[in-house]
Amino acid sequence: MQLDRTLLLEYNLQWFAKDGPGGEKTEPATAKKLSDARKEGKVARSQELSAAVTLIALFLLLRIFISFLGQGFLGVFHWIYDLIPDIVESERSGLTVHTMSSIITEVLFQLLKLMAPFLIGGFVVAIVISIVQVGWQVSTKPLEPKLDKFNPINGFKRIISKESIFNLFKSILKIILIFYVAYSCIKDQKNNLFMLYEIPLKQAVALIGSIIIDTGFRISLVYLIIGLADYIYQKYRFQEEMKMTKQEVKDEYKNTEGDPQIKSRQRQRMREASQRRMMQDVPKADVVITNPTHLSVAIRYDATQESAPTVLAKGEDFLAMKIRETAKEHNVPIMENKPLARAIYATVDVGQQIPPELYQAVAEILAVVYNNR
Repeated sequence: MQLDRTLLLEYNLQWFAKDGPGGEKTEPATAKKLSDARKEGKVARSQELSAAVTLIALFLLLRIFISFLGQGFLGVFHWIYDLIPDIVESERSGLTVHTMSSIITEVLFQLLKLMAPFLIGGFVVAIVISIVQVGWQVSTKPLEPKLDKFNPINGFKRIISKESIFNLFKSILKIILIFYVAYSCIKDQKNNLFMLYEIPLKQAVALIGSIIIDTGFRISLVYLIIGLADYIYQKYRFQEEMKMTKQEVKDEYKNTEGDPQIKSRQRQRMREASQRRMMQDVPKADVVITNPTHLSVAIRYDATQESAPTVLAKGEDFLAMKIRETAKEHNVPIMENKPLARAIYATVDVGQQIPPELYQAVAEILAVVYNNR
């Protein structure tokens, strides 16, 4: 005789989950998680897109203010050139530190005025493109010191991570594309470049400026395409990182809304308490109108205190039966009227007065009850 012994092992299927005890992250991030991540400075933002738009804005400003910039530089040059005799004379009589400091300060001030449109424009564009990408959110969390950043093991992991490898290839691709665009633009202008020694200085400067601006625009457009692609990738990557497991969604709901089982028990206790109060009012009713078996509605009318009959209790099925039993125990009349019972049950809550359209039907019921007393 052979015994068939079966060994049953109890195990948790979550051991085989891909992303730990909570299971695989398949659920989209909740609004609370996205809000918390935003407060910590974690957003889908592309540095490449910001840099590309800023470059386009700077070259656009350069094209607009090229005349102002050229005249300004020439003005500074002439001003310094005119100062040379005074500097030489001062050197002979003893050049002071105060004199040189005044000259340098004036030159820096003039150059700062020339660069002001570009500095202000670049700053404004950078702020605007950042707001367009992630909205307005000021967070100091990314600036807070974190001990794990000083851990060499974590630093080594960041160096050899997939993200760092992707950034390396992205940087190589940017360099190749930018070099190719710059080479193509300069190659197209090679005949003009060979003429620089044969044309006046102002024309040469204007030609070089035009070549630089055109080349910069083309590089910026290529950079913009890279930035848009990077922004799409960053959005996708951020959404994937923010995904949650089913358990995380449940835990978050419990923390924010409360445990569903506890809330269900609370609602059940509230219903039971409401039903007890309602059943205590049934003996005060003048009549109970029934369906006859599925619905019961208890009504009271006190002409000295109320302008219309009031519903003291109502229920269906088991609760309807309890209302009828309580009414019998306290000698409250029970009248059968299917349409009226359904109408009152569907349109009037407990504690409310019946609507005017039901006055006539309820009055007939109450008249019968009062005549039988």
